[in-house]
Amino acid sequence: MKIRCKLQVESCTWLCLRRRATCNFQPATFSHSRAFTLIEIVISSALMALILVSAYLCLSACIKGRNIVEPRADIFQNARVAMALVTADLRGACPLPGDSPFLGMQRMIGEVEADNLDFATHNYTPRHAREGDFCEVSYYVEPNPQSGHFSLWRRRNPTLAPDPLSGGSKEEIASDILGVQFEYSDGTDWYDNWGEVEGNAKAENSQRVQSNLDGLPEAVRITLLLDSNPNSKTDSQTGKRIVEPPLVFQSVACLNLADASQDDTGNSGGNSTQNPGDQSAPGTPDGGQN
Repeated sequence: MKIRCKLQVESCTWLCLRRRATCNFQPATFSHSRAFTLIEIVISSALMALILVSAYLCLSACIKGRNIVEPRADIFQNARVAMALVTADLRGACPLPGDSPFLGMQRMIGEVEADNLDFATHNYTPRHAREGDFCEVSYYVEPNPQSGHFSLWRRRNPTLAPDPLSGGSKEEIASDILGVQFEYSDGTDWYDNWGEVEGNAKAENSQRVQSNLDGLPEAVRITLLLDSNPNSKTDSQTGKRIVEPPLVFQSVACLNLADASQDDTGNSGGNSTQNPGDQSAPGTPDGGQN
């Protein structure tokens, strides 16, 4: 009996020691299985480098795109404001005092197309005493004294001056101009000039009256050519600035008072030819009566 009890105690003690040894060994095996191998570290580093390079390329592309878009946005805003001013003045256009109610002249400054435009408009808010909703307006191209680049200027004179083509104040409405073109329509054809620019057009064309010699046009087509990159580099050989292809903006403004001007011209012409017997025949005084 004693021997049996002693064997049971020894067996229990051996089992307890075995379990304790097993429990002490398991944590060492578990911690060893959680470590990283060299291959895993290399792959992780390669993936991280790829992500960083992709992020840098995306950021660089965004910065370059912003540098390209921001100057273009300023150019578009510049053209939009200039077009709005010109078209608003043309919609309210009325005849100038004097013999030339509306003048449009095609001209060149070097290689730059720089048309002139002179007319009167009701698109004006009085600012001082003895002023009405009438203003003499001129649009012309002239170099900017500060930058040296061509700009579109507007002259405004709200008073009735002896010379309708001078006086008043001027303001710059568009900078970095590469060309300005005005075209005039009589409802049928388009003309590069309008009105008596030289002063003797009617005498030279008395036998063939043209619609672009008097009155107001039905519509005016405005074309602006703006420098797409005013800060472009200069050529090292020639020393001249490299001009990139311009940005072209075009709009058509209809003159609301063109029909009224033509009616007045037609009535005056009709009154002058109402009694042909009262007029003198060419080459014979007193209407051909002896």
